[in-house]
Amino acid sequence: MKFALMLLLLTGCLQGTAQTGSDTLHQKGREYMRTGDWKNALFVFNRALQQQPGDITILKDIAYTHYLQKDFAQALDVIKPVVESDNADVQSFQIAGTIYRAIEDLKNGTKIYTRALKKFPLSGVLYCEYGELLWQKKDLSAIFQWEKGIQADPNHSGNYYNAARFYYFTTDKIWSLIYGEIFVNLESYTIRTAEIKNILTEGYQKLFTTADLLKDFNARKQSLFEKAFLTAMNGQSPIVAGGITTGKLTEVRTGFLTYWYKNYAATFPFRLFDYQKQLLESGMFEAYNEWIFSSGTSPEAYQQWVAMHQEAYDKFNHFQRGRVFKLPKDQYYQNK
Repeated sequence: MKFALMLLLLTGCLQGTAQTGSDTLHQKGREYMRTGDWKNALFVFNRALQQQPGDITILKDIAYTHYLQKDFAQALDVIKPVVESDNADVQSFQIAGTIYRAIEDLKNGTKIYTRALKKFPLSGVLYCEYGELLWQKKDLSAIFQWEKGIQADPNHSGNYYNAARFYYFTTDKIWSLIYGEIFVNLESYTIRTAEIKNILTEGYQKLFTTADLLKDFNARKQSLFEKAFLTAMNGQSPIVAGGITTGKLTEVRTGFLTYWYKNYAATFPFRLFDYQKQLLESGMFEAYNEWIFSSGTSPEAYQQWVAMHQEAYDKFNHFQRGRVFKLPKDQYYQNK
């Protein structure tokens, strides 16, 4: 009995040592990945896999390293058994989908994302990437995947980025503005942020091209939320009759918030507008609008504004970098 107990304890110690060893090797492999040393990364990952056969995390890293090397055939050989297993997670399907997109095997890529979303129907990143695959083959139904992603996982930024760009190039005048501004608050300091800031500036120019924003509302079968948005904006139209500047947009958006919270906030509670109102009431709305509209389209003008309003800039910058912008799930108004 004592021998059996000692054997059990010894076995446990040996298993712990093997686990620790494989973890150490795995981390070492990831260090090689980060430096772009793919050969050593694969060498160490495979050593780790020998100690932990079938470990899904190691297999994913091996597949992704092959992908980074553009050895797509080998990458697929590794990831296929993973996504076919019961242990497949969201990242497993992402890696497989990314490989299929790289080799433009969009048929099998579609199958992968369809299977993935049946298993993980609330994954914003899977909707995002599936939409990108559809867009890759010029399938306009991509927008439906991005919309599903926004509804299912409202804090995944990628769906807002893709949807804002999609709507900007259509006749839509509302959702590119709303989704674009949500995006820059979720993802505030990337190359994509600068792109969307330009879309927001041009989107407001597009919005006010017609003086009467409600002129063609009934013909387009828009939702009640969209009608409310256009009604609140319509009253601000005279402000930009002489041209659109960041200062004028700050006036427009201030007037919009005043009208919205008198008439529609109870019916359509919306985190983005609540955040704008918070900034307005705390004296940071001007700085926020300068950050969105001037920094993207006219960096020199923005730097001049910062130099003249250093205290306001510092206050907003400190606040923005310290806050986390989150959206609730029950504020999806695309069809309401």
